[in-house]
Amino acid sequence: MFFASDNWAGAHPAITEHLAREAAGYASAYGTSDLDQRIEAEFNTIFEREVAVFFVATGTAANSLALASVSRAGGVTFCHSDAHVNANEGGAPEYLANASRLYPVEGPDGKMDVGALHTAVSRFDVPSVHHGRPMAITMTQATEAGTVYSLDEISAISAIAQSKSLPLHMDGARFANALVALDATPAEMTWKRGVDILSFGATKNGCWCAEAIVFFKPEMAEEMPYIRKRSAQLFSKTRFISAQLDAYFKDGLWMDMARHANAMSDRLRAGLKGSNKARLAWNTSGNEVFAILDKQAAKAAQDKGAKFYDWLPPRETPDMVGKDETLIRLVTSFATTVEEVDRFLDVL
Repeated sequence: MFFASDNWAGAHPAITEHLAREAAGYASAYGTSDLDQRIEAEFNTIFEREVAVFFVATGTAANSLALASVSRAGGVTFCHSDAHVNANEGGAPEYLANASRLYPVEGPDGKMDVGALHTAVSRFDVPSVHHGRPMAITMTQATEAGTVYSLDEISAISAIAQSKSLPLHMDGARFANALVALDATPAEMTWKRGVDILSFGATKNGCWCAEAIVFFKPEMAEEMPYIRKRSAQLFSKTRFISAQLDAYFKDGLWMDMARHANAMSDRLRAGLKGSNKARLAWNTSGNEVFAILDKQAAKAAQDKGAKFYDWLPPRETPDMVGKDETLIRLVTSFATTVEEVDRFLDVL
């Protein structure tokens, strides 16, 4: 009963098989192989326009280097207070983006409140070397709270970015899960709604190690080859990332895996609604579920092998968890089975 994280899951067999095949023979290095170039072109097809693509090792690297590409002295990037860049990346975005800083914006359900975001950005309307200057806005899709920005919500945030001449970055660590939840196309959820740069995550969705930075305006990527090399993120054997993505995209495997993960979370959500020892903490729509459990029930589940993380209540609802209760996060993946979900629900 592995619900701690989709990072705990292994790689899909089709992806490991493709890696094994690519391990034989030779190919030119540093992203120049035929396979590398074919997968870069595949991104153009997926997003329905010409894009610039840069492979990196981790989601933290993708987010940090994306922001580094638009860095400016005294730069300030606006994000949700619980965004991964702000709460879970050890200062890497600030460090790798030339000591720029993050400005947290509150909002319910893990989403930046549009009014609060506008107010935060507007505080910098009058230039001041003492206060710094706006550099970018970054949003997480799906969010750290397991929710998903609607297409209209993305447009509202991009409208603020455009009104202030700021690039909009999307952290897509669970990009495919968000697409499935919205039943949208990659283009509809990104550049058609005003997103300029995307951290395209595949590791959480069945790959071994495959992340990419996607620029929807290739002219914005002029500095990225140098930034990536300087940050030790230029793989010599880039074809091993491309091999994963080749299998990932083939016959829509990436969307099938995301649909399965989301369906397993749907099953968890439905089961928790019928439990007398647990309840949903809030509504989610991707592959993350947040539940409030009786502490004894949580311990019983762990004693029987369930793996999950305890979670802190949102800032806006600090009293949502009772004295004898605990808030937990459950994450499903392409590898989650119906049997695992049902066994966990039976324990409860």
